[in-house]
Amino acid sequence: MSHTDKKKENLLFLAWGFSVIAMFGSLYFSEIKGYEPCELCWYQRILMYPMALILGIAVVKKDFKISFYTMILSCIGGLISIYHVLIQKVTFFTDSAPACGRVPCTSDYINWLGFITIPLLALTAFILIFITSLLVWKNTKED
Repeated sequence: MSHTDKKKENLLFLAWGFSVIAMFGSLYFSEIKGYEPCELCWYQRILMYPMALILGIAVVKKDFKISFYTMILSCIGGLISIYHVLIQKVTFFTDSAPACGRVPCTSDYINWLGFITIPLLALTAFILIFITSLLVWKNTKED
């Protein structure tokens, strides 16, 4: 196995790890802590949960081309997370946020250090998955 293949394999595994941590983190907040997800949280979950499965299969099969698709999913999820963070933290967006269902998307279940919220944690995971997927994709394109 070449050095590049090992690097791609490690990056793919890292992306999978980020997605699994994000998936179990969201399940912890909803199933153990009892925080009901808002509509935007559901959209982020819809994009994150399949990535845990897709990346897990890709790691086992050493399918590096999957990184293109995980870049797309993480980019879309990241955009939703950015919007969600904005409507939670920026007054202009908060005041104009549409009603989001039973649980308002502007509510903060957690607010660690005054800025770390669940959507920010999701955004961090989406960014990390995007970066690792991009690195895998770039290394695959070079081969």
